[in-house]
Amino acid sequence: MLRTRFNRDIVTEFLPPTRSRKIQRAIILCDGMPSIPRKQPLAEFLSKQGYWVFYPRYRGAWESGGQFLERSPHLDILDVIGGLNKEFRELAFGRRFRVRANEVFVIGGSFGGAAAILSTLDPRVKKAVANCPVVDWAILGPEQKKETSNPSYAAYIRAAFGNGYRLSDRNWKKLSSGKFYSPAYHASEIDSSKVIMFHAQDDPYIPYQSVRKFARITGITLKLLRRGGHLSTDSIVRKYWPQIGKFFES
Repeated sequence: MLRTRFNRDIVTEFLPPTRSRKIQRAIILCDGMPSIPRKQPLAEFLSKQGYWVFYPRYRGAWESGGQFLERSPHLDILDVIGGLNKEFRELAFGRRFRVRANEVFVIGGSFGGAAAILSTLDPRVKKAVANCPVVDWAILGPEQKKETSNPSYAAYIRAAFGNGYRLSDRNWKKLSSGKFYSPAYHASEIDSSKVIMFHAQDDPYIPYQSVRKFARITGITLKLLRRGGHLSTDSIVRKYWPQIGKFFES
């Protein structure tokens, strides 16, 4: 995969489509957290479907600059979208690109599912797929207890991932406000026709009840699976690509 940097901070892997199309379409992939960046095989799959694919690191995460959660991660996704139609340079050999994307789509899972949903508030985003998304940070307490006994989740992230995430206690606590990076807070603003969600009833980290409630409030289509645990975004996109592809093109 190729690499570039948007807005000075956001390191982004990307691939051009393997086959040309009359309409240029781009997909932005949004990672979960904490996670190791490993959606390159999914990016290759989507490139073969005729899409430009961009796989950014949020500010303050992994190779990107800045502090994690200093601002809402979905704004980093919008910064990437804003940089597509400007000339950007591939970092290894300096080749220059410009993507005049007629349509932009966002795919995100878990923590990144919130970014995918919130990105649709921007008119530049046509459609989004949110896989096992966090829609309401009221789950924060139960989720932490299942992952670590450390009373400070931010301290756990720093200890377990080192500089993979530059995360302060102060920035982590923003999520508890119920307003910061929260799809639930923006539920009345969301256009349900722009989003499709996938979730499993036996997800051990994100209670399906919160996602089902959010779907009912917003009218978003929810594909609720009986089993699957904390679903892999890669496997969901591949398995349901015929449905997702039609959704994107509708």
